[in-house]
Amino acid sequence: MELFRNRAEAGRILAGKLSKYKNRSDVVVLGLPRGGIPVAFEVARELNAPLDLFLVRKLGLPGHEELAMGAIASGGVRVLNPDVVEMFRVPADVIDRAAEREQAELMRREQLYRQGRPPLPVQDRTLIVVDDGLATGSSMRAAVAALRQKNPARIVVAVPVAAPSTCEDFRGLVEEVVCAETPEPFHAVGLWYEDFRQTSDTEIRELLNLGAQLHPAA
Repeated sequence: MELFRNRAEAGRILAGKLSKYKNRSDVVVLGLPRGGIPVAFEVARELNAPLDLFLVRKLGLPGHEELAMGAIASGGVRVLNPDVVEMFRVPADVIDRAAEREQAELMRREQLYRQGRPPLPVQDRTLIVVDDGLATGSSMRAAVAALRQKNPARIVVAVPVAAPSTCEDFRGLVEEVVCAETPEPFHAVGLWYEDFRQTSDTEIRELLNLGAQLHPAA
């Protein structure tokens, strides 16, 4: 495959694979910050759908922070990884403390990005959940689990590029998976972009503001 120039181009290409959702009143596009927001903005604009963000924070196992014992997400939802919790016999108070720390950071980011704008309703909606790519898919998996608790009608996972096995894994978790490209070998998301610099907080705020202006009825 040819490299995506940047996340905006990747979003426009991804939107082309989602054209059946264009101009539908039940659709909401959710981007996972940070890198998923520029992709999601282009998808939302092309589909004429409202744009929102959905934040996920990993709960790292104390002493092995890279290992997720669970995650928290927007709206106060907590998802645990029972295999890790049982294997390491993690006490409930340790999980609670980790969740409190990450909840504070999640709320800080929500306030920073939303600037007082309330979350869009997702119950009974078709949710297109967007990131800039899937390697292991851990953040997306946590987002899907958290969103499922909010009773949407349908969840669509949509990314410009993904590891083939990860893309396949999600087919058993959601109603539809759209991976525009699944190169093999995959290695890392950033390898498939010419420009993969980190999305800034300012850029996220600007894109969410612009999304709200383009779709004020949301």
